[in-house]
Amino acid sequence: MAASGKSGEGYGVRLAKEDFKFSAAHFTLFGDAPAERLHGHNYRLELELEGERLDPLGLLLDIAGVKRRVRESCRRLDERTLIPERAESLEIERLDGQIEVRFEGRAYRLPEEDVVLLPLANVSMELLARMLWDEISPLLAGSRVERMTLTLEETEGQSASYAAPIPG
Repeated sequence: MAASGKSGEGYGVRLAKEDFKFSAAHFTLFGDAPAERLHGHNYRLELELEGERLDPLGLLLDIAGVKRRVRESCRRLDERTLIPERAESLEIERLDGQIEVRFEGRAYRLPEEDVVLLPLANVSMELLARMLWDEISPLLAGSRVERMTLTLEETEGQSASYAAPIPG
């Protein structure tokens, strides 16, 4: 875990709880090639929180709220099909409680409650990590946490991270 301060010194808290996970179906779109087939992953999240100072009790932050927010984000995505609603190459239509997705001769029709339309151009590990970072980071505004790295593991040995300073 990298130090966050100008001096190179700082504190870090790593959160990778067993229940920071969700299972979801998706397909990734590629530029020149067809999209992947619809398939699923058991995703896992890990957070690294960094800051230069601790509170009088020696804590970087009270992690209970952060853990709650991560679990809420995971619950929202768990056992769903993730569809990128900003993908220009997809046609997405709501039909009588169903979501129909069309792409290059393929069509998927799923119950609306089984789908999460994401504000993304693609369901890649990189964009999912950034989206989750954006969901969790507002909770840290005004705290002693200065930087957060969120790592999303798609399969063992394959993950993506997004790291940035916490907006003040």
